Amino acid sequence: MSQTVGDFVVQRLHDWGVRHMFGYPGDGINGVFGALNRCNGKIDFVQARHEEMAAFMASAYAKFSGRLGVCIATSGPGASHLTTGLYDALMDHQPVLAIVGQQARNALGGQYQQELDLVSMFKDVASAYVVQASMPGQVRHLVDRAVRIALSRRTVTAIILPNDLQDEVFEDPPRAHGTLRSGIGYSAPKVTPHDADLARAAEILNSGEKVALLVGAGALGASEEIIAVADRLSAGCAKALLGKAALPDNLPWVTGSIGLLGTEPSYKMMMECDTLLMVGSAFPYSEFLPKEGRARGVQIDIDASMLSMRFPMEVGLVGDAKETLQALLPHLQQKPAGTWRQIIEDNVRAWWKTLEERAKQPAKPVNPQRVAWDMSPLLPDRAIITSDSGSCANWFARDVKIRDGMKASLSGGLASMGAAVPYAIAAKYAQPDRPVIALVGDGAMQMNNMAELITVAKYWRDWSDHRWIVCVFNNEDLNQVTWEQRVINGDPKFNASQQVPNVSYSRFAELIGLRGIYVDGPDLLESAWQQALASDVPVVLEVKTDPEVPPLPPHITLQQAKNFATALAKGDPNETGVIRGAARQVLETILPGRG
Repeated sequence: MSQTVGDFVVQRLHDWGVRHMFGYPGDGINGVFGALNRCNGKIDFVQARHEEMAAFMASAYAKFSGRLGVCIATSGPGASHLTTGLYDALMDHQPVLAIVGQQARNALGGQYQQELDLVSMFKDVASAYVVQASMPGQVRHLVDRAVRIALSRRTVTAIILPNDLQDEVFEDPPRAHGTLRSGIGYSAPKVTPHDADLARAAEILNSGEKVALLVGAGALGASEEIIAVADRLSAGCAKALLGKAALPDNLPWVTGSIGLLGTEPSYKMMMECDTLLMVGSAFPYSEFLPKEGRARGVQIDIDASMLSMRFPMEVGLVGDAKETLQALLPHLQQKPAGTWRQIIEDNVRAWWKTLEERAKQPAKPVNPQRVAWDMSPLLPDRAIITSDSGSCANWFARDVKIRDGMKASLSGGLASMGAAVPYAIAAKYAQPDRPVIALVGDGAMQMNNMAELITVAKYWRDWSDHRWIVCVFNNEDLNQVTWEQRVINGDPKFNASQQVPNVSYSRFAELIGLRGIYVDGPDLLESAWQQALASDVPVVLEVKTDPEVPPLPPHITLQQAKNFATALAKGDPNETGVIRGAARQVLETILPGRG
């Protein structure tokens, strides 16, 4: 039997090292699915419940494996459904290839059913490379370029295949003018700055008396180098959310997350430092960085376009974080362990105590911080933790202590709801021997993640390690936005937009063959986590949490305090609970005497 274009695409992707593909079928891409069926398991196809979820899986697979993520969908709505997950990959700099179908070439331009201008549609999210194939001999270099560009630029690419082309006989392009004969293979180069630039950076860092580090996703894999540089400079280190796993939280000078979901020690360190070293981070909120003119700055990033965007750096070093830090270290002078680092360590120690006290404050019925706090010490070694966007991300950011060897991620730049469960599914294909835990709000579960539990029910028996848990924070509220309405906009909670129905997620899990555990009291949490982590069947751990525990930033401005008071004055529907929850957490100074 002769090889079709679809057969060639599947084989070529296998030659590039692709072993998993996430997607959903349809008649616009049947030629490639037929090839997947004929490939004898060379590429494992994972069927999501929705194309958007498949794209999130491809993005997460790239994050957790370090390899190319591939998603596939049919023409028209299948292709358009991919875009949100592809934007997640684009904004978090992950190599992802989308393969989508298109209507037959003879019908194009005729307003045919499911005919969309896919090149135009993908032109933003896959701006690095998006091409619609027209001839069999063209497909070879389309695949090769799409894969190589995605890997080398850590970005999204897309190939569009008309459905009639997929079933045509594939032939290599002839050796003739106007044809191309491409090849496979890519190895990332070693990228380090010039010695003169390293010396300039070292001069700034050596002259600083209060050095602070901020590391992000670009620093993952450079833990040893970050620790060595921080110790050499007697510095503290904050972590952007995508860099949460870059350093373990048991190091006494690691101040934890930064920004709206950040910690008080990170905020204090940034406001008081005189020198900032930023490594592999696109952390967006410049108000949480030192004030301009109060600190000198050095930044390391593999992408020159990311340099000096959030803070005016004196020296920008273009290079791989690990290689650049190794090259920089010999230029750095050992600073004595002085009062600066001692202050940082004292702040960190006090902060962990504060978090424990907050987590153990009473709530109705369960304090959401307690969910993450009790989970943290029980986490198995090498666990992968994913989080959704929303209030659960606050507790993920602050209360979960990452240990060496763990991985953690979420939708960072896009901050999309609905990513935690597909991320957790993809983690099982990227690292099948690791336990996986997802933290999700009830809003995201209802939006799309409940459906993806069916994907788990379909595939979990194929996983070498069956430990897979999704913890649902059931507070019947789109909680992060509710608190933003109060604190940022000065508006009371708008029930029509914020309340979500009460759904039994644990019973749904049981309905589809998973294990469900329901918790409605704090004393049940530790035992519930132990049961979930010991289960040989994937678990939905549903916790009934209090929506009036505020997920607020580490530093509350006067304007935010005024907005909060204004929201209460306007008559918040849950005013009593709001004041109770706020007073027990961080707003005692704002509302004296109202606890």
